[in-house]
Amino acid sequence: MQLARTLTAAALALALGATVAAAQKATPLEQYKDWGAYAFSAGGGKVCYAISKPTAKEPGDRNHGDVFFFVTHRPSEKVRNEASLLVGYTFREGSPVTVDIDGTKYRMFSKGDGAWVENAAEEGRLIGAMKAGHGMTVSGTSSRGTDTKYTFSLSGVTAALGRIDKECN
Repeated sequence: MQLARTLTAAALALALGATVAAAQKATPLEQYKDWGAYAFSAGGGKVCYAISKPTAKEPGDRNHGDVFFFVTHRPSEKVRNEASLLVGYTFREGSPVTVDIDGTKYRMFSKGDGAWVENAAEEGRLIGAMKAGHGMTVSGTSSRGTDTKYTFSLSGVTAALGRIDKECN
């Protein structure tokens, strides 16, 4: 239950273009191992997302704040499978973020405390790799110059993505 509350609170900070009030009403759909599926209504449309917290944060002696990886559907905007990362600090301006799934790397751009896939055409490949993969790490650089690395479990991601596919078709 604590994880559900934490993940719902993370939706408040997610850059979805929704109002804070709408995000506060995010409904947990189901928890699938390490990934949760959620939905809420905003701006005349439904928003669904799968979300997970990292299982490890590096360096271990730093305050990373809350860190989440999202996959979002916004059907009213014709957005599906938008992968993003939200961290508890600001990334170094213009610094890339790298997602590594079983040795295959995907590049994200950072802005403020978030990161998104640089080439939208790569999102489908990233999502496919997440579904088939065994491990995912995400690396970036903070505004203070600290190199950070997060390890995410992919256990439950396929089921969570399937659920948001049904919920936001």
